[in-house]
Amino acid sequence: MRYLRRAIAAAFILVAVPFVTACADSEGGGTPDGGAASSLVIETRAGPQTFIVELADTDETRRTGLMFRTDLAADAGMLFDFGDSRIVTMWMRNTPLSLDMIFITEAGRIAHIAENTVPGSEALISSRYPVASVLEVNAGVVSARGIAVGDRVVHPIFAEDDQSANSP
Repeated sequence: MRYLRRAIAAAFILVAVPFVTACADSEGGGTPDGGAASSLVIETRAGPQTFIVELADTDETRRTGLMFRTDLAADAGMLFDFGDSRIVTMWMRNTPLSLDMIFITEAGRIAHIAENTVPGSEALISSRYPVASVLEVNAGVVSARGIAVGDRVVHPIFAEDDQSANSP
């Protein structure tokens, strides 16, 4: 009987330890979906504004976005990478959070901003200009941090050479 208890305890430990370790690791620099997070900086007149962003760079991650998320850290966001520059439309379907959407050119310049989007809305939100990416952050962040059209965005998806461009 004593041998059986020890065997069960050992089996439990063998199963529990990797599970607990995996949970602890995912809280570190990861995202709610287990993806990698990276740093993004917006250079504003008020100074650099830093965010930790999830990258949505596949059809599936761009399609899902922040849908069904009920919270987003104050310094967090999702960066949608569309690759090529084009007019982009977004919506808030199945998204319970109000967001600010920052539309960014290939050169890493903010071309347009849509603030305080309506949770759950299926109304289309246009970039108005050709852009290569969109950054979604909590509603109110753009105003609170002094982010404006023309500000420079620094992230690895924007080529270093393009960072000095003066496009919108």
